[in-house]
Amino acid sequence: MIVGQNVLEWGRYRIQKQIEEEIMKLRELVTRELLEELSSESVRPDEPVKVWWLPKPWLLLGAGNYAAVFSHPDYEDYAVKIYAPGRPGLKEEAEVYKRLGDHPAYSICYYVGTDFLILKRLNGVTVYDCIKRGIPVSEQAIQDIDGALEYACSRELRPHDVHGKNIMIKDGRGLVVDVSDFLKQEDCNMWDDFKKAYYTLYRPIASLWLFPVPGAVLEAVRKGYQLWRRR
Repeated sequence: MIVGQNVLEWGRYRIQKQIEEEIMKLRELVTRELLEELSSESVRPDEPVKVWWLPKPWLLLGAGNYAAVFSHPDYEDYAVKIYAPGRPGLKEEAEVYKRLGDHPAYSICYYVGTDFLILKRLNGVTVYDCIKRGIPVSEQAIQDIDGALEYACSRELRPHDVHGKNIMIKDGRGLVVDVSDFLKQEDCNMWDDFKKAYYTLYRPIASLWLFPVPGAVLEAVRKGYQLWRRR
């Protein structure tokens, strides 16, 4: 029993050391290549960041309202989140990850820089893209997100901005890919609104006919929802 435990601890130690070495090398790439040549801008606080230029071989994984997320093909297990010039929130997001710790529905923050975070990369398809491509969104995934948000509340966080572009499905299970606003104290009904739409519209229709929804339609719905919330 003791031998087996020692072997397990040694395995964990080696994995941790490997992660630390990879993070150190990735940090150098980020500062030497990505930050030096990247050109990005947050034009409006309620619209995704615009990435005008990205050095090769870096890849753009996605963009939120304040930051964009990138990956390097030599470090596919990690994601680099860079905040656009003039946009706040990096320290707050780092604090959220600290409180969340290790949970299967969330990423892990490995390093906090002055204007970037190095995170564990979550692989999957966003719910937004699932609907766009006609990929089924299972009720299990919705329940997983519910459980993950309840866990966040238990860590003295208040989930915000949880919607189709910020949640992902991997092997039928739900993941939360953006926690940057979880320190905000005001109420946010976005996830409740999404669930209402899921159970009253998506599930009844998808059970009869599952089809891809054009991106223009989804963007119109997104814009309409933003206007409705402002009013």
